Amino acid sequence: MKKKLPLSGIKVLELARVLAGPWAGQLLADLGADVIKIESPIGDETRTWGPPFHDDDSSAYFQSTNRGKRSVVANFKNKDDCQMVRQLAKRADIIIENFKVGGLTKYGLDYTNIKKESPSIIYCSVTCFGQNGPYASRPGYDFIIQAMGGIMDLTGEAQGEPQKSGVAYADIFTGLYSVIAIQSALLARQTIGQGTHIDMSLFDTQLGVLANQGASYLKTRVSPKRMGNTHPVIVPYQKFDTHDGSIIIACGNDNQFEKLCIALGWELHSQRKYRTNKNRVLNRHTLINLMQKRILLFSKTEILSKLHAASVPSGSINSVEEALNDEQAIHRQIVYEIDGISAIRSPILFDTFSLNYNYLSPKLGQHTAEIKEKLNN
Repeated sequence: MKKKLPLSGIKVLELARVLAGPWAGQLLADLGADVIKIESPIGDETRTWGPPFHDDDSSAYFQSTNRGKRSVVANFKNKDDCQMVRQLAKRADIIIENFKVGGLTKYGLDYTNIKKESPSIIYCSVTCFGQNGPYASRPGYDFIIQAMGGIMDLTGEAQGEPQKSGVAYADIFTGLYSVIAIQSALLARQTIGQGTHIDMSLFDTQLGVLANQGASYLKTRVSPKRMGNTHPVIVPYQKFDTHDGSIIIACGNDNQFEKLCIALGWELHSQRKYRTNKNRVLNRHTLINLMQKRILLFSKTEILSKLHAASVPSGSINSVEEALNDEQAIHRQIVYEIDGISAIRSPILFDTFSLNYNYLSPKLGQHTAEIKEKLNN
């Protein structure tokens, strides 16, 4: 029996571009929602963000965040096109938009106008700084938010310059939080019959995921600083070099540190200054220097084999190529193929539902005629 899609029957109108909004739309499409992506005549900017490009001239970037959607071209300066989008809005359960604050009001596509005709609409606005506040009107991108939101000051070597993440960290987290909010609103609507306006801010999200580092500042009023590949309050929990490559060892508790020492024939865990995590943090430098000298005697494969056998959390530092071709990734079928194009699936797996990976990201305006015909019938 074919598994059902969990959001089958849910209609989404995506008035979003680049990453945070489209990431939310893509995940909803993965879960089975019918997502119609409205694009300007020149298309989403990410269509041109390459190389690399596929044979149909679509960028790998665009493909990574728009699978499973239908593309409709609309010029908002054209009255007929605006009317078409408003008709689609009336039929939608969810609208995702990332225009500047107030930018959709003149087209009648803002929440206030949509709500008049569709009080059950779930309307998710994604902006850099939210719908209010002194920065609400500012444009921006993930890079700016990482800079302003504290994460860059926490990332990089202690004596080096601040570093951004290798992917658009704030955008993707905002997309995920948006889906959580949308799904919660869908569930609430079943009981109260009312929609809502969701105000998602990249800046809010970035501050929200400062996690323990934010909590540390609030407790001490001392701003945490970057520490490279070490952990501020867990030791050992960092990168080590073997004689033929680098690995991560992450001992989250005293028992794991003891297992590490026994697996490698060390007696460090029996010394008072290293027995507990509290003492290991206090004696971080002497312990790490001693461990690093000993670990250099091993090959990467040799030490990881010993640590894995002892259930000590550890792993190789992989390139993207190595990560996607890892035997665990292959077993979990994280990479799939549609029409000759490889992609990375959603990390969500159900035992009773399936996800929708039947369609590639659409060509610009691929579904415009089809959608217009349905609206006119």
